[in-house]
Amino acid sequence: MTFTPHLIPVEAIRLLVFDLDGTLIDSRRDLANSVNAMLGHLDRPALPEDVIASYIGDGAGMLVRRALGDPEDETYVERALKFFLDYYREHKLDYTHVYPGVLESLEALQSGADGSGRQMAVLTNKPVGPSQAICEALRLSPYFFRIYGGNSFSTKKPDPQGLKALIQEAGVDPFETVMVGDSDIDILTARSAGAWALACRFGLSPHTLDAADPDCFVDSPWDWTDALSATGITR
Repeated sequence: MTFTPHLIPVEAIRLLVFDLDGTLIDSRRDLANSVNAMLGHLDRPALPEDVIASYIGDGAGMLVRRALGDPEDETYVERALKFFLDYYREHKLDYTHVYPGVLESLEALQSGADGSGRQMAVLTNKPVGPSQAICEALRLSPYFFRIYGGNSFSTKKPDPQGLKALIQEAGVDPFETVMVGDSDIDILTARSAGAWALACRFGLSPHTLDAADPDCFVDSPWDWTDALSATGITR
């Protein structure tokens, strides 16, 4: 079931930009395990997976800082972040998988069976190295002309720098662009760039979406093709 408070002008859309964690992939368990490995290394108690999941979305640095309780010792935070990143690089694909329907929907959107094939890209706050490696391992990379991470630019989402760069590289206008994501961060990024926003209720941060007022909600990746097809969005 798909709900839309507004109607995206689907015939005009030429660029789709996807978030990664909670949108294309379910990485919750590997991220939680890596955070708890970091906490154990520092002789701190483990956190519940649900708590860690609520910290995801603003990049690795903020994830680690929140898990540590926002300490003032920056050297301590940097040491913790290094351990987390080293551990996560080795364990990023232990349990991480593509959400059901993602590959099929990306194939349909790219091929443009309705004559509306679009360019597609990834913009995530996860560091670009593991992001690209995950996309390659899970057969996502061929669908995207660019995969940018949280360290690809001087700022992260919700700052629109990365999205604006993708819009420029694709040679399209913001009005022709949709940002697809599972959190208010993605919606705010789209708004700041003048693009449309499609919200994924199945992701890691659905509780943040309503207040962000996206242009469209979907309940699964299978809904992407309906939401972005020339037939419009169904309720």
